[in-house]
Amino acid sequence: MFTLLIKPRLAARRQFQPAVPAAETAKDLQAAHGLAEKYLRTIDQEEIAGLPLRQYQGEVSVVNTPAALVAAMRDIRDTRVVGFDTETRTAFGKGESYLPCLMQIATASREHLLQLEQVDCAKEMAELMGNPRIIKAGVALAGDVGQLKRLFPYEAAALVGLGHIAKRHGNHQTGLRNLSALLLGWSMAKGEKNHELVDAAIEHGQTGYDATDAWASREPYLSFEKLGLAARAEA
Repeated sequence: MFTLLIKPRLAARRQFQPAVPAAETAKDLQAAHGLAEKYLRTIDQEEIAGLPLRQYQGEVSVVNTPAALVAAMRDIRDTRVVGFDTETRTAFGKGESYLPCLMQIATASREHLLQLEQVDCAKEMAELMGNPRIIKAGVALAGDVGQLKRLFPYEAAALVGLGHIAKRHGNHQTGLRNLSALLLGWSMAKGEKNHELVDAAIEHGQTGYDATDAWASREPYLSFEKLGLAARAEA
């Protein structure tokens, strides 16, 4: 008898529970994901082209000797967040491929260009990549991580993919150019890749090579932090 009486009451309670609306509008998405409306919208290439141009104009250290490596690591160890990118020698022939030859590491004070073919930095880079207290921010890091592990073994820690943060909070435009435009309000001044300049940076340390990527990876991460959205997302 008790069972018969309580079942209708439970059914009535379920019947009058308010429905939870789906997050359809930008304001709903902001509440659901944490990103403000202006960061959730789609930004097209025409709009990006109309933004102020920015590129890295700070100090650049070419690391191709043991002494330069010691100085670079002193700066890197004192930095909480670094921007991170790699470059690979240009391959022109069919079936030709190379492992990364250059690492770009952007700290708060400068860019370090590590010429991996010129100086043995396997121990130091394994230390950096595995250090949980130094955040390594970048885009599309999976390829970089896999290629670097072919050069030296390490256990990755605190590697943060900017695209992962953006997706987790509702924005699916995850490229560095788009994120810089949305979060920072400027367009990366980065032309077509000049293979001669890349190879010159790898071989001779010519700093005319455009070192914007690593710096431009650090800046959006810091913006995510200011918004309270930079819980670590492994690459």
